[in-house]
Amino acid sequence: MKSVITMRAQILVLAFFMLPAISISKANAKPTVEVAFVLDTTGSMGGLIEGAKRKIWSIATTIVDTNPDADIRMALVAYRDIGDDYVTKTFDLTLDIQDIYGNLLALNARGGGDWPESVNEALDVTVNKLKWSKNDDARRIVFLVGDAPPHMDYAQDTKYPVTLKVAKQRDIIVNAVQAGTASDTARVWQDIAQLGNGRYIPIPQDGGEVVMIETPYDEDIIILQRDINGTVIPYGPPKLQKRTEDKTRQLAQVAAAAPSAASDMASYLNKRARVSSEAVTGDGDLVSDISSGREQLASLKDEYLPENLRNLPAGKRQAEIDKQMQNRKALNDRLTALVQKRDAFIAEKRKTANPAKPASFDRVVEDTLKAQIKR
Repeated sequence: MKSVITMRAQILVLAFFMLPAISISKANAKPTVEVAFVLDTTGSMGGLIEGAKRKIWSIATTIVDTNPDADIRMALVAYRDIGDDYVTKTFDLTLDIQDIYGNLLALNARGGGDWPESVNEALDVTVNKLKWSKNDDARRIVFLVGDAPPHMDYAQDTKYPVTLKVAKQRDIIVNAVQAGTASDTARVWQDIAQLGNGRYIPIPQDGGEVVMIETPYDEDIIILQRDINGTVIPYGPPKLQKRTEDKTRQLAQVAAAAPSAASDMASYLNKRARVSSEAVTGDGDLVSDISSGREQLASLKDEYLPENLRNLPAGKRQAEIDKQMQNRKALNDRLTALVQKRDAFIAEKRKTANPAKPASFDRVVEDTLKAQIKR
Protein backbone atom coordinates (compact mmCIF):
# COMPACT_ATOMS: atom_id res chain seq x y z
CA MET A 1 0.00 0.00 0.00
CA LYS A 2 2.80 2.37 0.92
CA SER A 3 4.52 1.87 -2.44
CA VAL A 4 1.23 2.59 -4.27
CA ILE A 5 0.76 5.85 -2.34
CA THR A 6 4.36 6.84 -3.07
CA MET A 7 3.89 6.11 -6.76
CA ARG A 8 0.72 8.24 -6.88
CA ALA A 9 2.51 11.07 -5.14
CA GLN A 10 5.34 10.92 -7.69
CA ILE A 11 2.83 11.03 -10.56
CA LEU A 12 1.11 14.07 -9.02
CA VAL A 13 4.42 15.88 -8.55
CA LEU A 14 5.44 15.09 -12.14
CA ALA A 15 2.08 16.31 -13.46
CA PHE A 16 2.42 19.52 -11.43
CA PHE A 17 5.81 20.32 -12.92
CA MET A 18 4.60 19.50 -16.44
CA LEU A 19 1.73 22.02 -16.27
CA PRO A 20 3.87 25.15 -16.74
CA ALA A 21 5.64 23.54 -19.72
CA ILE A 22 2.31 22.69 -21.34
CA SER A 23 1.02 26.23 -20.71
CA ILE A 24 4.19 27.79 -22.09
CA SER A 25 4.01 25.54 -25.17
CA LYS A 26 0.42 26.61 -25.89
CA ALA A 27 1.26 30.25 -25.22
CA ASN A 28 4.16 30.10 -27.68
CA ALA A 29 2.20 28.25 -30.37
CA LYS A 30 1.83 30.36 -33.48
CA PRO A 31 -1.80 31.14 -34.35
CA THR A 32 -3.09 29.96 -37.73
CA VAL A 33 -5.67 31.64 -39.96
CA GLU A 34 -6.90 29.66 -42.97
CA VAL A 35 -9.22 31.16 -45.57
CA ALA A 36 -10.65 29.36 -48.60
CA PHE A 37 -12.49 31.15 -51.41
CA VAL A 38 -14.97 28.98 -53.32
CA LEU A 39 -15.73 30.90 -56.51
CA ASP A 40 -18.34 30.32 -59.19
CA THR A 41 -16.34 31.02 -62.38
CA THR A 42 -19.16 30.73 -64.93
CA GLY A 43 -19.80 33.55 -67.39
CA SER A 44 -22.13 35.65 -65.22
CA MET A 45 -19.44 36.07 -62.53
CA GLY A 46 -16.93 38.01 -64.66
CA GLY A 47 -17.27 41.38 -62.96
CA LEU A 48 -16.92 39.97 -59.47
CA ILE A 49 -13.88 37.85 -60.35
CA GLU A 50 -12.09 40.85 -61.86
CA GLY A 51 -12.80 42.83 -58.69
CA ALA A 52 -11.44 39.98 -56.55
CA LYS A 53 -8.20 40.02 -58.56
CA ARG A 54 -7.73 43.70 -57.75
CA LYS A 55 -8.50 43.39 -54.03
CA ILE A 56 -7.07 40.03 -52.92
CA TRP A 57 -4.01 41.72 -51.36
CA SER A 58 -6.19 44.15 -49.44
CA ILE A 59 -8.17 41.17 -48.10
CA ALA A 60 -4.95 39.36 -47.11
CA THR A 61 -3.70 42.50 -45.34
CA THR A 62 -6.91 42.58 -43.28
CA ILE A 63 -5.92 39.18 -41.85
CA VAL A 64 -2.43 40.47 -40.98
CA ASP A 65 -3.83 43.61 -39.35
CA THR A 66 -6.26 41.52 -37.27
CA ASN A 67 -3.69 38.88 -36.25
CA PRO A 68 -0.12 40.04 -37.09
CA ASP A 69 1.68 36.95 -35.74
CA ALA A 70 -0.48 34.34 -37.45
CA ASP A 71 0.54 31.87 -40.11
CA ILE A 72 -1.81 32.82 -42.94
CA ARG A 73 -2.84 30.11 -45.39
CA MET A 74 -5.20 30.68 -48.29
CA ALA A 75 -6.90 28.37 -50.80
CA LEU A 76 -8.94 28.77 -53.95
CA VAL A 77 -11.60 26.40 -55.28
CA ALA A 78 -13.07 27.45 -58.63
CA TYR A 79 -16.22 25.68 -59.75
CA ARG A 80 -18.51 25.49 -62.75
CA ASP A 81 -20.67 22.54 -63.79
CA ILE A 82 -20.65 19.18 -65.54
CA GLY A 83 -20.08 19.80 -69.24
CA ASP A 84 -17.87 22.87 -68.70
CA ASP A 85 -14.05 22.92 -68.99
CA TYR A 86 -13.92 21.77 -65.37
CA VAL A 87 -16.27 21.06 -62.52
CA THR A 88 -13.81 22.15 -59.82
CA LYS A 89 -10.27 23.47 -59.98
CA THR A 90 -8.44 23.40 -56.65
CA PHE A 91 -5.45 25.35 -55.33
CA ASP A 92 -4.82 23.99 -51.85
CA LEU A 93 -4.19 25.89 -48.63
CA THR A 94 -0.74 27.45 -48.70
CA LEU A 95 1.39 30.12 -47.05
CA ASP A 96 2.39 31.16 -50.57
CA ILE A 97 -0.16 33.93 -51.15
CA GLN A 98 1.66 35.08 -54.29
CA ASP A 99 1.05 31.65 -55.78
CA ILE A 100 -2.67 31.83 -54.95
CA TYR A 101 -2.76 35.33 -56.45
CA GLY A 102 -1.14 34.09 -59.67
CA ASN A 103 -3.73 31.31 -59.93
CA LEU A 104 -6.55 33.77 -59.32
CA LEU A 105 -5.24 36.01 -62.13
CA ALA A 106 -5.39 33.03 -64.49
CA LEU A 107 -9.10 32.41 -63.81
CA ASN A 108 -11.65 33.66 -66.32
CA ALA A 109 -15.43 33.61 -66.19
CA ARG A 110 -16.73 31.20 -68.86
CA GLY A 111 -19.24 28.42 -69.33
CA GLY A 112 -22.47 27.81 -67.55
CA GLY A 113 -25.52 26.77 -69.52
CA ASP A 114 -28.38 25.75 -67.27
CA TRP A 115 -28.99 27.81 -64.14
CA PRO A 116 -27.78 25.56 -61.26
CA GLU A 117 -24.05 24.89 -60.80
CA SER A 118 -21.92 22.24 -59.05
CA VAL A 119 -22.03 23.97 -55.66
CA ASN A 120 -22.34 20.67 -53.77
CA GLU A 121 -19.14 19.27 -55.25
CA ALA A 122 -17.27 22.55 -54.67
CA LEU A 123 -18.21 22.56 -50.98
CA ASP A 124 -17.35 18.87 -50.62
CA VAL A 125 -13.89 19.48 -52.12
CA THR A 126 -13.37 22.50 -49.88
CA VAL A 127 -14.33 20.88 -46.59
CA ASN A 128 -13.08 17.33 -47.20
CA LYS A 129 -10.17 17.61 -49.64
CA LEU A 130 -8.27 20.75 -48.65
CA LYS A 131 -5.41 20.21 -46.19
CA TRP A 132 -6.87 22.07 -43.21
CA SER A 133 -4.62 22.36 -40.16
CA LYS A 134 -5.28 20.30 -37.05
CA ASN A 135 -4.48 23.12 -34.58
CA ASP A 136 -7.15 23.49 -31.91
CA ASP A 137 -6.97 27.29 -31.98
CA ALA A 138 -6.79 27.73 -35.79
CA ARG A 139 -9.39 29.89 -37.52
CA ARG A 140 -10.82 28.09 -40.55
CA ILE A 141 -13.05 30.27 -42.74
CA VAL A 142 -14.73 29.62 -46.10
CA PHE A 143 -16.33 32.14 -48.44
CA LEU A 144 -18.70 30.52 -50.95
CA VAL A 145 -19.26 33.11 -53.69
CA GLY A 146 -21.77 32.58 -56.48
CA ASP A 147 -25.07 33.58 -58.07
CA ALA A 148 -26.78 30.25 -58.83
CA PRO A 149 -28.12 27.45 -56.61
CA PRO A 150 -26.67 23.93 -56.49
CA HIS A 151 -27.71 21.02 -58.66
CA MET A 152 -29.63 18.86 -56.18
CA ASP A 153 -30.36 16.27 -58.89
CA TYR A 154 -26.80 14.91 -59.24
CA ALA A 155 -26.90 11.44 -57.66
CA GLN A 156 -23.11 11.27 -57.26
CA ASP A 157 -22.85 14.49 -55.23
CA THR A 158 -22.60 14.73 -51.46
CA LYS A 159 -25.32 17.25 -50.71
CA TYR A 160 -24.36 20.44 -48.89
CA PRO A 161 -26.23 19.71 -45.58
CA VAL A 162 -24.09 16.57 -45.12
CA THR A 163 -20.88 18.45 -45.98
CA LEU A 164 -21.72 21.28 -43.60
CA LYS A 165 -22.17 18.83 -40.71
CA VAL A 166 -18.56 17.79 -41.30
CA ALA A 167 -17.51 21.45 -41.48
CA LYS A 168 -19.11 22.07 -38.10
CA GLN A 169 -17.29 19.09 -36.57
CA ARG A 170 -13.98 20.45 -37.91
CA ASP A 171 -14.71 24.00 -36.75
CA ILE A 172 -14.80 25.35 -40.31
CA ILE A 173 -17.01 28.43 -40.71
CA VAL A 174 -18.80 28.66 -44.07
CA ASN A 175 -20.03 32.06 -45.26
CA ALA A 176 -22.33 32.39 -48.27
CA VAL A 177 -21.83 35.46 -50.47
CA GLN A 178 -24.62 35.80 -53.04
CA ALA A 179 -23.96 37.80 -56.19
CA GLY A 180 -27.24 39.14 -57.57
CA THR A 181 -30.79 38.81 -56.32
CA ALA A 182 -32.07 35.41 -57.48
CA SER A 183 -34.61 34.22 -54.90
CA ASP A 184 -33.85 30.50 -55.33
CA THR A 185 -30.16 31.17 -54.69
CA ALA A 186 -30.98 33.36 -51.68
CA ARG A 187 -32.92 30.55 -50.00
CA VAL A 188 -30.08 28.04 -50.38
CA TRP A 189 -27.32 30.53 -49.52
CA GLN A 190 -29.15 31.49 -46.31
CA ASP A 191 -29.44 27.80 -45.43
CA ILE A 192 -25.73 27.23 -46.15
CA ALA A 193 -24.73 30.19 -43.96
CA GLN A 194 -26.93 28.97 -41.11
CA LEU A 195 -25.69 25.37 -41.29
CA GLY A 196 -22.11 26.61 -41.69
CA ASN A 197 -22.24 28.95 -38.64
CA GLY A 198 -21.38 31.77 -41.04
CA ARG A 199 -22.92 34.86 -42.57
CA TYR A 200 -25.30 35.23 -45.50
CA ILE A 201 -24.01 38.21 -47.47
CA PRO A 202 -25.91 39.55 -50.49
CA ILE A 203 -23.94 41.81 -52.87
CA PRO A 204 -24.56 43.19 -56.38
CA GLN A 205 -24.14 40.81 -59.33
CA ASP A 206 -20.87 42.47 -60.39
CA GLY A 207 -19.47 42.38 -56.85
CA GLY A 208 -20.25 46.03 -56.18
CA GLU A 209 -18.01 48.98 -56.83
CA VAL A 210 -14.47 47.95 -55.96
CA VAL A 211 -12.83 51.20 -54.85
CA MET A 212 -9.11 51.40 -55.48
CA ILE A 213 -7.90 54.26 -53.28
CA GLU A 214 -4.76 55.82 -54.67
CA THR A 215 -2.48 57.52 -52.16
CA PRO A 216 0.47 59.92 -52.37
CA TYR A 217 2.68 57.12 -51.03
CA ASP A 218 1.99 54.40 -53.61
CA GLU A 219 4.83 55.19 -56.01
CA ASP A 220 7.48 55.31 -53.28
CA ILE A 221 6.09 52.11 -51.71
CA ILE A 222 6.35 50.25 -55.02
CA ILE A 223 9.91 51.50 -55.58
CA LEU A 224 10.99 50.39 -52.10
CA GLN A 225 9.39 46.95 -52.51
CA ARG A 226 11.16 46.59 -55.86
CA ASP A 227 14.44 47.31 -54.07
CA ILE A 228 13.55 44.75 -51.38
CA ASN A 229 12.88 42.19 -54.11
CA GLY A 230 16.43 42.86 -55.27
CA THR A 231 17.69 41.35 -52.00
CA VAL A 232 16.09 37.98 -52.79
CA ILE A 233 18.54 35.12 -53.44
CA PRO A 234 16.65 32.29 -55.19
CA TYR A 235 17.91 28.79 -54.32
CA GLY A 236 16.94 25.15 -54.49
CA PRO A 237 16.06 22.99 -57.51
CA PRO A 238 15.93 24.92 -60.83
CA LYS A 239 12.12 24.88 -60.92
CA LEU A 240 11.91 26.47 -57.45
CA GLN A 241 14.53 29.08 -58.34
CA LYS A 242 12.56 30.01 -61.46
CA ARG A 243 9.36 30.34 -59.43
CA THR A 244 11.08 32.62 -56.91
CA GLU A 245 12.49 34.78 -59.71
CA ASP A 246 9.00 35.08 -61.21
CA LYS A 247 7.64 36.28 -57.86
CA THR A 248 10.20 39.09 -57.72
CA ARG A 249 8.86 40.26 -61.10
CA GLN A 250 5.21 39.95 -60.11
CA LEU A 251 5.17 43.36 -58.40
CA ALA A 252 6.22 45.16 -61.59
CA GLN A 253 3.54 43.36 -63.60
CA VAL A 254 0.84 44.33 -61.10
CA ALA A 255 2.12 47.92 -60.88
CA ALA A 256 1.85 48.31 -64.65
CA ALA A 257 -1.84 47.31 -64.55
CA ALA A 258 -2.98 48.74 -61.19
CA PRO A 259 -0.56 50.77 -59.03
CA SER A 260 -2.83 50.74 -55.98
CA ALA A 261 -3.06 46.91 -56.15
CA ALA A 262 0.76 46.74 -56.28
CA SER A 263 0.87 49.04 -53.27
CA ASP A 264 -1.58 46.67 -51.50
CA MET A 265 0.78 43.79 -52.27
CA ALA A 266 3.82 45.68 -50.95
CA SER A 267 1.92 46.62 -47.78
CA TYR A 268 1.04 42.98 -47.13
CA LEU A 269 4.63 41.82 -47.71
CA ASN A 270 5.98 44.55 -45.44
CA LYS A 271 3.65 43.63 -42.59
CA ARG A 272 4.49 39.95 -42.95
CA ALA A 273 8.21 40.74 -43.06
CA ARG A 274 8.05 42.02 -39.49
CA VAL A 275 7.55 38.43 -38.27
CA SER A 276 8.81 36.31 -41.18
CA SER A 277 11.59 38.37 -42.87
CA GLU A 278 10.03 37.42 -46.23
CA ALA A 279 10.36 39.55 -49.35
CA VAL A 280 8.29 37.09 -51.39
CA THR A 281 5.84 34.49 -50.07
CA GLY A 282 6.56 30.77 -49.93
CA ASP A 283 9.85 28.89 -50.14
CA GLY A 284 12.84 29.62 -52.32
CA ASP A 285 14.44 32.79 -50.88
CA LEU A 286 17.74 31.95 -49.20
CA VAL A 287 17.97 35.29 -47.36
CA SER A 288 14.59 34.77 -45.72
CA ASP A 289 15.13 31.10 -44.92
CA ILE A 290 18.57 31.60 -43.33
CA SER A 291 17.41 34.71 -41.46
CA SER A 292 14.50 32.77 -39.93
CA GLY A 293 16.63 29.70 -39.14
CA ARG A 294 14.70 27.44 -41.53
CA GLU A 295 17.87 26.76 -43.51
CA GLN A 296 21.63 26.53 -42.94
CA LEU A 297 24.04 27.57 -45.69
CA ALA A 298 26.53 24.83 -44.76
CA SER A 299 23.93 22.10 -45.32
CA LEU A 300 23.07 23.15 -48.88
CA LYS A 301 24.39 21.41 -51.96
CA ASP A 302 26.36 23.67 -54.28
CA GLU A 303 23.98 22.96 -57.16
CA TYR A 304 21.11 24.40 -55.10
CA LEU A 305 22.81 27.79 -54.93
CA PRO A 306 22.38 30.43 -57.66
CA GLU A 307 25.35 30.81 -59.98
CA ASN A 308 26.53 34.19 -58.59
CA LEU A 309 26.67 32.74 -55.05
CA ARG A 310 28.15 29.44 -56.18
CA ASN A 311 31.02 31.30 -57.86
CA LEU A 312 32.03 32.95 -54.57
CA PRO A 313 34.57 31.33 -52.24
CA ALA A 314 32.83 29.43 -49.45
CA GLY A 315 33.96 32.00 -46.86
CA LYS A 316 32.33 34.89 -48.73
CA ARG A 317 28.94 33.32 -49.33
CA GLN A 318 27.63 33.98 -45.83
CA ALA A 319 28.94 37.56 -46.03
CA GLU A 320 26.86 38.12 -49.18
CA ILE A 321 23.74 36.75 -47.47
CA ASP A 322 24.38 38.91 -44.39
CA LYS A 323 24.72 41.96 -46.62
CA GLN A 324 21.35 41.29 -48.26
CA MET A 325 19.75 40.71 -44.83
CA GLN A 326 20.97 44.12 -43.65
CA ASN A 327 19.82 45.80 -46.87
CA ARG A 328 16.40 44.22 -46.55
CA LYS A 329 15.97 45.27 -42.94
CA ALA A 330 16.90 48.88 -43.70
CA LEU A 331 14.56 49.02 -46.68
CA ASN A 332 11.71 47.42 -44.73
CA ASP A 333 12.13 49.94 -41.92
CA ARG A 334 11.68 52.75 -44.43
CA LEU A 335 8.76 50.95 -46.05
CA THR A 336 7.01 50.45 -42.70
CA ALA A 337 6.85 54.21 -42.16
CA LEU A 338 5.29 54.72 -45.62
CA VAL A 339 2.79 51.90 -45.15
CA GLN A 340 1.62 53.43 -41.88
CA LYS A 341 1.03 56.76 -43.64
CA ARG A 342 -0.78 54.99 -46.46
CA ASP A 343 -3.04 53.12 -44.00
CA ALA A 344 -3.96 56.40 -42.29
CA PHE A 345 -4.71 58.06 -45.63
CA ILE A 346 -6.99 55.20 -46.73
CA ALA A 347 -8.79 55.17 -43.36
CA GLU A 348 -9.59 58.87 -43.73
CA LYS A 349 -10.82 58.41 -47.31
CA ARG A 350 -13.11 55.58 -46.24
CA LYS A 351 -14.72 57.79 -43.60
CA THR A 352 -16.05 60.01 -46.39
CA ALA A 353 -17.34 57.13 -48.55
CA ASN A 354 -21.00 57.24 -49.54
CA PRO A 355 -22.84 54.97 -47.03
CA ALA A 356 -25.75 54.56 -49.46
CA LYS A 357 -23.63 52.58 -51.91
CA PRO A 358 -24.16 48.79 -51.88
CA ALA A 359 -21.49 46.79 -50.08
CA SER A 360 -18.69 45.56 -52.32
CA PHE A 361 -17.21 42.05 -52.32
CA ASP A 362 -13.89 43.12 -50.78
CA ARG A 363 -15.45 45.18 -47.98
CA VAL A 364 -17.92 42.48 -46.88
CA VAL A 365 -15.14 39.88 -46.87
CA GLU A 366 -12.81 42.16 -44.89
CA ASP A 367 -15.52 43.01 -42.33
CA THR A 368 -16.45 39.33 -41.95
CA LEU A 369 -12.83 38.29 -41.48
CA LYS A 370 -12.27 40.91 -38.78
CA ALA A 371 -15.23 39.55 -36.81
CA GLN A 372 -14.61 35.83 -37.32
CA ILE A 373 -10.85 35.82 -36.73
CA LYS A 374 -11.46 37.44 -33.34
CA ARG A 375 -14.41 35.21 -32.39
